[in-house]
Amino acid sequence: MRETGQFTFGATLDMETLAGIEGGTFQGTVTYRRGYDLGEKAGLGVLQQVQEVFGRGQTWRLTQFWYQQEFEGSGIDLKFGRLTMGEDFAAFSCEFMNLTFCGSQPGNIVGDYWFNWPVSQWAARLRVEAENDLYAQAGVFEVNPKNLENDFTIGHFKGATGVLLPLEVGWTPALGANRLPGTYKVGGWYNTADGDDVFLDVNREPQPVTGAPPLSRSGRYGGYVMVQQQVTGRAEEARTISGLTLFLNLTQADRKTSRIDNQVSAGLFYTGLLQARPEDVIGFAVGRTNVNARAERDFPGPRQQAEKPGAEYAAELYYGFHVAEWLILQPNVQYIVNPGGFDHNKDIVVFGLKANLVL
Repeated sequence: MRETGQFTFGATLDMETLAGIEGGTFQGTVTYRRGYDLGEKAGLGVLQQVQEVFGRGQTWRLTQFWYQQEFEGSGIDLKFGRLTMGEDFAAFSCEFMNLTFCGSQPGNIVGDYWFNWPVSQWAARLRVEAENDLYAQAGVFEVNPKNLENDFTIGHFKGATGVLLPLEVGWTPALGANRLPGTYKVGGWYNTADGDDVFLDVNREPQPVTGAPPLSRSGRYGGYVMVQQQVTGRAEEARTISGLTLFLNLTQADRKTSRIDNQVSAGLFYTGLLQARPEDVIGFAVGRTNVNARAERDFPGPRQQAEKPGAEYAAELYYGFHVAEWLILQPNVQYIVNPGGFDHNKDIVVFGLKANLVL
């Protein structure tokens, strides 16, 4: 048994009220992560963490420090400062405990340069809202490994290796007579920083055989598709009041430099299944995290006898009890097949309890 947690302290400032700047917003957030990793203690050997709130260092961080300016009547807004990638690009909720179903999916498979919450980066994002609930947005994010260090700082000004350039287009309709909200996204990214080839050495020979330094690739890239749609029940102002919501997330990274090259997950949320508890939410999801076969090819000698990793499969079911406006208790069970992508590893069952307090 292991527990871990996160404390978040934040403030949102309306700059029109404070300084007369119409459409301006400032956001500052500090996080503190603490606790212990069940995966390490129990030797689970999983590709995706079973405690989504653990990771990226048990330390204090400046997670958000940005200014956003909306230009009235134009549909354009600009955000800049210290941002996390998943705030705007491939954004997804984090209700589940298994990381397969939590947060911005690209960060789950190329987390060495796509940094999700609570790690922030110097960045800017431009978004344009069009008619018919369409939008497009693009960003520029610094790629700097120093951001992963466990020191509290407003931001590093040296050590960048390149820039990450995400692009996303989407549709956010309210469908049917009940105006049920949905989100449909297609996006991609390009990282200008070099990356090591997962198979070839500098002479374009199998690197695990030769032992020579890996071939350096210029740039890394990938893409994603995300769909979420409420299909039954009621909604108000794009917020689910009751009913069933379905989702599907798919991410593919380049196979030249990514050891984990794709992830897919699908699931549902159901709000108010029990009439006596209208605010409670049930969540269920299944997912697959794939190890790049190019990184695990057959090689001469004893390595041929070793099992090569393939894909890890995960499922999770939770029930969220809204005990009070400030407290949600969420027991859950996870089932993981082929931990680490290895067929010989025994399946894993994890029982968890997630508590969310908002003061």
